[in-house]
Amino acid sequence: MKDAEIWMNKAIDFVSDYGPKVLGAILIYLIGSWIIKKITRVLKNVMNKKHYDESLQKFLVSLISWTLKIFLIITVISTLGVETTSLAALIAAAGLAIGLALQGSLGNFAGGVLLIIFKPYKIGDLIEAQGVLGNVKEIEIFTTKLVTPQNKLAIVPNGAMANGNIINYTAEGKMRVDTTVGIGYGEDIKKAKEVLLAVLTSNPKVLDNPAPSVNVEELADSSVNLAVRPFCKPEDYWDVYFATIEGSKLALDGAGIEIPYPHRVQIQKKD
Repeated sequence: MKDAEIWMNKAIDFVSDYGPKVLGAILIYLIGSWIIKKITRVLKNVMNKKHYDESLQKFLVSLISWTLKIFLIITVISTLGVETTSLAALIAAAGLAIGLALQGSLGNFAGGVLLIIFKPYKIGDLIEAQGVLGNVKEIEIFTTKLVTPQNKLAIVPNGAMANGNIINYTAEGKMRVDTTVGIGYGEDIKKAKEVLLAVLTSNPKVLDNPAPSVNVEELADSSVNLAVRPFCKPEDYWDVYFATIEGSKLALDGAGIEIPYPHRVQIQKKD
C-alpha cells in the first residue's frame, strides 16, 4: 500500500507539474493550426483579387504555410519546457546535415524561386525545355509538370529548368507553322504559289497578321521546294499543320500541278 501511495503521489505531482503545460501545448497547437488555415485562406483570397499568377499563388501559400507550421511546432515544444536555444541549435545542425544531403533538392528549390520571380513561363504555356515539349500543368516548389502532345506527364526538376534553355511558344501569342511542299521543275511556280496561298487564306485558323507566305526555299535534286508558312495561335498549331499538308496536296492535284515522287525504272536485259 505504501508503494502504491508513493506512485500515486508521483503521478499527482507529474500531472500537476506537466498537465498545464501539456494542455497549454495542445491548445496552442489547435489554435495555431486554425490561425494558419485562416491566414492561408485570406492570402488566397487576396491574391485572387489581385489576379496573381496561379503558380505564384500556390508557391507562396505553400511556403508561408510551412514556415508558420515550423514556428508553431517550435512554440509548442517550448511550451512543454524544452529549451528553445538548444532546440534552435539542434534544428540548425539538422538543417546543415539535411542541406548537405539534399543539395540537388535545394538547387531545385532555388530554381523554383527563380522561375516564380522571373516567370519565363506560366501554367498553360506550351514550352520546350530539357528535351521535353509540352503544356505547363503545374509549377511546384521543386519540379515543373508538363503534359506532352501524347498526353504524357513529364516532371522536370526546377534546377535544370532555371539553368537551361527554355523555348516558350505561347509567350508571343502567335506561332509559325513550317511546312515544305515540292513541285516538279516543269511546273509553273507562280501558279503553285497562288494555289498554296489560297489554301492558307481559306483556313479560318490561319492568322491574317502576320500574313501567310509561300516562297521558293530550295532547288532540290528532283523538285522545286516551296516554303509554306502560315501563322496561328499556339493552341491551333497541330490543326493548322495537318490541314496545310492535306490541303496543299488536294489543291495541287486539283490544279494539275505535279508533286514529284520517286520513280522506279525497270531495265530488262535483252536475250
